[in-house]
Amino acid sequence: MRISVSDGDIMKKDVIHYVDWFRNSTSYINAHRGKVFVFLLPGEAVAHENFRNIVYDLSLLNSLGVKLVIVHGARQQISEELRRQSIEYQYHKDLRITTPRVLDVIKQIVGSLGIEIESRFSLGLVNSPMHGADMRFCRGNFIVARPLGVHDGVDFQNTGLVRKVRTDEIQKQLSLGNIVLVSNLGYSSTGEVFNLSAEEIATETAIALKSEKLIFFVPGPGITNAEGDLVSAITPELIDDYVKTADPEDLETVALNHSLQAARKACNNKVNRIHLISHQQNGALIQELFTPQGTGTLISDNSMEHLRQASVKDVGGILALIKPMEQEGILVERSRELLETEVENFAVVEFEGMLIACAALYPFEDQSGEIACIAIHPEYRGKGHGSELLAALENNARSQGLKNIFILTTAATHWFLENGFTNSSVDALPESKKQLYNYQRNSKVLIKAL
Repeated sequence: MRISVSDGDIMKKDVIHYVDWFRNSTSYINAHRGKVFVFLLPGEAVAHENFRNIVYDLSLLNSLGVKLVIVHGARQQISEELRRQSIEYQYHKDLRITTPRVLDVIKQIVGSLGIEIESRFSLGLVNSPMHGADMRFCRGNFIVARPLGVHDGVDFQNTGLVRKVRTDEIQKQLSLGNIVLVSNLGYSSTGEVFNLSAEEIATETAIALKSEKLIFFVPGPGITNAEGDLVSAITPELIDDYVKTADPEDLETVALNHSLQAARKACNNKVNRIHLISHQQNGALIQELFTPQGTGTLISDNSMEHLRQASVKDVGGILALIKPMEQEGILVERSRELLETEVENFAVVEFEGMLIACAALYPFEDQSGEIACIAIHPEYRGKGHGSELLAALENNARSQGLKNIFILTTAATHWFLENGFTNSSVDALPESKKQLYNYQRNSKVLIKAL
């Protein structure tokens, strides 16, 4: 087989693109390592042909040090088996009424499905993504349940609710590096078995463990608007706008509704990152967790970007932001050692553990200050982070009693003029800064009164 020159060029570009992505994923890897993620894996996902890829991706997360709790449902498989055996069942308020006969079928299906999931994670064929993975699973009686009871005159019988999550036992298994697998069954202190909503179990588990993320696999890409376009992020207050009326047998809509309602409860109980991603899309989980754009819907009750004062631990992230601009000659080069001594002058914007923007304020004599080193990650430019940082540093300058701020720039004159700066000259700079002025760079001097 021969590879043409053009094919080789395409392959080289693909490799470079992969290398760039892999490098950029480092900050996400560091942010996720050691954190607890709770996943809802519905029966529809296990039955889908893409489940093999989901297993690969969850295995990758485990290898990267993420602590995994996987809650699996069986709604689709239960319905199919009940119909196959011609066993009648009913719903009320989108929940299946679990009679003793229905419960017997559910126990059989859930047990079989748990074994199937474990077997998928045990694959380790050479030349497969699972080769060399040391995946250890733990299943147990982690959910204490209670009966749902009678509502609107309807007795739910063995349909239950979560009473307690045995967090100590789960944490013990996670500390050993085990993946915890939880089914949609719960057990009472009197020995009864209850059929629970897998979405409720996943939510209560995430709340009890104070997990970093709660991730729902859903049939569609996430939340879509009336035009069918993906909604990448919403707050809990908007959830009701996307809950739809559905027939109980419409598994896709029911699954999304249950996930949305569970997400609201999780947000209200300080689980700050809930993701809805497709179980049908190959690589959806990796795209959502390791790229700026994501691929599903994020539900969060606070701002996704966090503006804060920088610390020494941010030096590496700041260097990564400013290095490309130094290479282009836009910024003056700064060493790590210099940044470590000056980092208290910096403000940064953080997203999902990754620094996406930075800027610095250096106070000078004569009650003036220099705004310097404004850098925005390429994927986040044009979203107002520069203006946000500038406003924060201006407020900081005022709090220090500074009367004006100045900027030296070779490439962003118009942006600063649009933000209230005026053209000035080297002579207007503080004396100590004037002595350091680089006439070879010939930077423009702009000043703004506070």
